[in-house]
Amino acid sequence: MSAQSKSTQTAVVCHGGVDLRVEEREIPAPKDGEVQIQVAVTGLCGSDLHYYLHGANGIFKIQEPLVLGHEAGGIIAAIGPNVNKDFNLNVGDKVAMEVGVSCKSCKSCRKGRYNLCKNMRFASSAKTFPHLDGTLREYMNWPADLVYKLPPSLDLALAALAEPLSVVLHAYRRANLQPGSKILVIGTGAVGLLTCALARASGSTSVIAVDIEQGKLDFAKSQDWVTGTFCLPKGPRVSGLEALTVAEDGWKALKASEAIQSVEGLEDGFDAVFECTGVESCMQLAPMAAAIGTKVLYVGMGTKVLSLPCGPSLLSEVDLIGVFRYANTYPDALSLLASGKLGNVGSMASHYYDLKDAQNAFEDLKRGKDQNGKTVIKPMVGNLSLIGK
Repeated sequence: MSAQSKSTQTAVVCHGGVDLRVEEREIPAPKDGEVQIQVAVTGLCGSDLHYYLHGANGIFKIQEPLVLGHEAGGIIAAIGPNVNKDFNLNVGDKVAMEVGVSCKSCKSCRKGRYNLCKNMRFASSAKTFPHLDGTLREYMNWPADLVYKLPPSLDLALAALAEPLSVVLHAYRRANLQPGSKILVIGTGAVGLLTCALARASGSTSVIAVDIEQGKLDFAKSQDWVTGTFCLPKGPRVSGLEALTVAEDGWKALKASEAIQSVEGLEDGFDAVFECTGVESCMQLAPMAAAIGTKVLYVGMGTKVLSLPCGPSLLSEVDLIGVFRYANTYPDALSLLASGKLGNVGSMASHYYDLKDAQNAFEDLKRGKDQNGKTVIKPMVGNLSLIGK
């Protein structure tokens, strides 16, 4: 059903901590330069879960009801006025949406680093106010210059992976690695798994993944995205000196693990460490695992104030590199997803839910397993009929 034949739509709206409501909302007409998209699928991620559980993501607290979701793909339902013909967008096109709207005029934007735009409005983020609604709804109007046609061979459901893969591409570009590199990935959520897949596809000879969930590590190994895994024991999220002790103990355990010992040369550390959790103790572990003169990429969003073991890092000339979202990645991410070079990335979409069942998706993501005990990798929520589910 097209938006023209109906006036309201279903939306999944967060009003606060564990206060998620399925509501009916108006469908506005697209404005100048916008296209209207029938959203097919949204992948849930860690920031969505934080908003669901706490009504906030770090220091960014919801001030008004907010539609969650930002990893999405859909089908163009209408073209608004004055959409540039050079975009070659037409009704019926399958597309992915880049959901950060930058100002295009600040210094960062002019340099092409629009991910650092101080005026960025990001869909489903409470960082700016008024908030910009996300993708967990039936229809959304979006700037045409942030909408990308899918390669013909790319399944519509996989369009939702372009957003986390963009984060990974941005991090990998900042790492500037060569084939044959030895990589450590801490955390095997969607971003961590895609980091492993990209590292293997880029010629890394050793890719070791670390997590506290054995099921996710087993999944990474089943896809041949890693050469070894190590499951850290679960423990409290601690900080300061206590966290540093945990990190040191974790590195000793990591070095002693069979996965590390079985790969020649890793006793001296890794060529790059991708920290994809944002957990302080893991962020502290990362520099200890890096080889002399190498890099740590902080991909996970950590706390605003944290303690890092900078002393050893400085003496070893280990570069600590921040990674914030992405810039100029979407076309490459979509091409890479369509190429098949990353392997069976579609298997990451472990669970599918209709919009009206979004709360079940969030609860399964919180547990890390569904009600049958199956590991949840990436829950997908949306109009399942559009993706043949």
